[in-house]
Amino acid sequence: MKQTVYTASPESQQIHVWRLNPEGDLTLLQVVDAPGQVQPMVISPDKRFLYVGVRPEFRVIAYRIAAHDGTLSEAGESALPGSPTHISTDHSGRYLFSASYNAGNVAVIRLNDGLPGEVADVADGLEGCHSANISPDNRTLWVPALKQDRICLFTLSDDGKLVAQTPAEVTTVEGAGPRHMVFHPNRKFAYCVNELNSSVDVWALNDPHGNIECVQTLDMMPAGFADTRWAADIHLTPDGRHLYACDRTASVLTIFSVSEDGSVLAVEGHQPTETQPRGFNIDHSGKYLIAAGQKSHHIALYAIEEPQGLLQEKARYAVGQGPMWVTINVQEA
Repeated sequence: MKQTVYTASPESQQIHVWRLNPEGDLTLLQVVDAPGQVQPMVISPDKRFLYVGVRPEFRVIAYRIAAHDGTLSEAGESALPGSPTHISTDHSGRYLFSASYNAGNVAVIRLNDGLPGEVADVADGLEGCHSANISPDNRTLWVPALKQDRICLFTLSDDGKLVAQTPAEVTTVEGAGPRHMVFHPNRKFAYCVNELNSSVDVWALNDPHGNIECVQTLDMMPAGFADTRWAADIHLTPDGRHLYACDRTASVLTIFSVSEDGSVLAVEGHQPTETQPRGFNIDHSGKYLIAAGQKSHHIALYAIEEPQGLLQEKARYAVGQGPMWVTINVQEA
């Protein structure tokens, strides 16, 4: 398989395109000058497009991904009803979701043959809305509202409308600040990193009675850490065995092992990384992790080592200014 890494640097308004080589190093293929401060990114389910949220003119831009080398060419764009903090898609590639922290909303954008079109729906009243995460069955949209210590649950209808479920939300402990999420490949558990207390919650998606409940909360910080907690991102290896989360104040990646059924996490260690790691990602083989330092203006590439999932730094690379998002695409060789 061929893997391409995209890094977004809003301060220099650039997207860097890298080839991830099988040996575990990167080759720079392209630097794209974007029409604004590029921040969140996501790959379309069919791997044909990279969607990028930009400011200060709030919009999503679709870049066509070249099949032969993963390079980008602009293909279309659509206006957004709020500054894009996080973007994602449903699994069918029919809709794009844009979560806006400042506007306190999540918008559903129709995708027409992969290109963003009109707004299908907007859900408001989500203070500190920080991400939108579609469930593995493509039915429930999980939307963390950081300032309200709750994750709102919406059913995604066939026509792109968001309908509040019953119950309409799950809540965290006060002051946690739920932010980003990932789902276990067995579809039974979800994991949410909490920005304000730097913890990770494990959510059981369905108990025998059909309820959603938090079954574990773990502190992700090293022992003795006494500074301001400021967690950012969370990712899971494709096999569901290793989970990682980052904290920007400590500039650290926390390494968790995941039980076979996905229900229990255990902290395995902490990896110092680039200064103020706002975003990172894991490649599709589960062998490598790439972290972006918002204040170091570099990305670092790590090998994921078995059996604990500990990280071994292999290389670091200069990118644009203020890198904060890492997205990885895979195409068949």
